[in-house]
Amino acid sequence: MPDNQAARQGTIETTPPAPGAAPRGRDLRADVCRGLALWMIMINHMPGNGLTVLTLRHFALADAAEAFVLLAGYAAAFAFAGPADRKGMPFAAAAVLRRIGVLYVAHIFLLVLFTAQVGASARALDRAFYIDELALDPLGEDPYSTLTQALMLRFQPHFLDILPLYIVLLALLIPALAIRRYGWALLGVSVAVWLFARWADVNFLLLSGEGWQFNPLAWQLLFFCGFLIGQAVRGQPGPGLPPRKAWLTGLAVLVVAAGVAWQLSWQFRPDWGEELSGLLAALLVQVDKTSLHPARLATILALAYLVGHYLPRDWPPLRGPLLRPFLQMGQHSLPVFCGGILVSFLGRLALEAEDGPLSLAAVNILAFLLLAGIAAVAAWYDRQERGTPGLPRAAEVR
Repeated sequence: MPDNQAARQGTIETTPPAPGAAPRGRDLRADVCRGLALWMIMINHMPGNGLTVLTLRHFALADAAEAFVLLAGYAAAFAFAGPADRKGMPFAAAAVLRRIGVLYVAHIFLLVLFTAQVGASARALDRAFYIDELALDPLGEDPYSTLTQALMLRFQPHFLDILPLYIVLLALLIPALAIRRYGWALLGVSVAVWLFARWADVNFLLLSGEGWQFNPLAWQLLFFCGFLIGQAVRGQPGPGLPPRKAWLTGLAVLVVAAGVAWQLSWQFRPDWGEELSGLLAALLVQVDKTSLHPARLATILALAYLVGHYLPRDWPPLRGPLLRPFLQMGQHSLPVFCGGILVSFLGRLALEAEDGPLSLAAVNILAFLLLAGIAAVAAWYDRQERGTPGLPRAAEVR
């Protein structure tokens, strides 16, 4: 989950500014993309919501989770590597640990609220299957032990696995900052860890004995890809986003188009996929999310390349009223994400109570307005905070 402090300080760029040039300011493309991803996550968490056909996972071999992790790594280069250069490693490590603390508290608080919400709904509506479906049953069987495991991040109900992933990725960032100036070496270590995690099937274990839904040892590669892109923008040596070239554009389009074709074929002609055999089927059918399949990695990097090079950073609609809700949601991603988890379950209850096009439209409109409202309140508070003398700014305390 991208953090607000990092998101406010980091911006998506494709090339570093020219020496002596004025700063180019915040890149609103990152905020809008993050806001869109938050909306998609909420939609995808509502079973039976027909609007899921508009989300990324239906058109690509990647989804909003990959976008979040890539952007989180990119922002970390500005939020933590920059201070490490200016104030030293101890200060940067302390800043990372502070951010980990904020995310940890947010995760535990969200866990409590989500458990209460689901438990009360299951009891009131006599739908005990909610507890089992969302993997909350250990709390009823052994509550004290399960709560202890939750504090150790080893109990993760469904939908509550992104913040634990980000907490671990930030912890891995601390030693990575020590070799931040050796970008190629950092990338080599990251790729090696990813390959080992996939080859040896190594993962963190949950209370159930299963691995984490998002294996941190694999997903760290995407995080550090974003981090290294940010480092390149900051003028540090190492790999960055490749330059705009016709053949690279064609390759990126081909990767994205292949994913679109595959997803649509599975949805409308599943018999095509069943007829495939051999290596092609092995590569495409098993595009696992847990250990970040190469196809998912290639897809999100291709999308980042195309957005970075072909969506103008000064595109007027980015500042217009139509995209403003997504812009604000992306700029306040942590409260919006937490609110979206709770809103999505309420939306599910509403869709199960009344099924039909009018109720579907009403639920989705209301859910969007709730997320936009959370973001608007957070944006208003930031504006008030900046205008209050002596009060620390949000970016300094979050």
